[in-house]
Amino acid sequence: MKRRRRLLNTSSDNADIMGTVANLFDVAMVFAVALMVALVSRYNMTEMLSTENFTMVKNPGKENMEIITKEGEKINRYTPSEDQSKSDGTKGKKVGIAYELENGEIIYVPE
Repeated sequence: MKRRRRLLNTSSDNADIMGTVANLFDVAMVFAVALMVALVSRYNMTEMLSTENFTMVKNPGKENMEIITKEGEKINRYTPSEDQSKSDGTKGKKVGIAYELENGEIIYVPE
């Protein structure tokens, strides 16, 4: 019976309640960081965290293709389409495919 009264009597533990809330916040932050690390490693996006420059093509040859480039700290995304225009008014479209051979030579095949 004493144990039950002790659990219901919270007037003396007001400071502990705030400590518990702070601990829950800490646990949530650790969980969020662990989730971000897991997602980055799952989708092989560790290049985004490195200092090297790179270019990545997402969904190559499909309607929703994206080209992602990283130059220093700046990350650029480009989505090519026939009706997309730049700020200077010029338009672009896909005109062919480039292949890189094992020896480093690049071959362009027009469509």
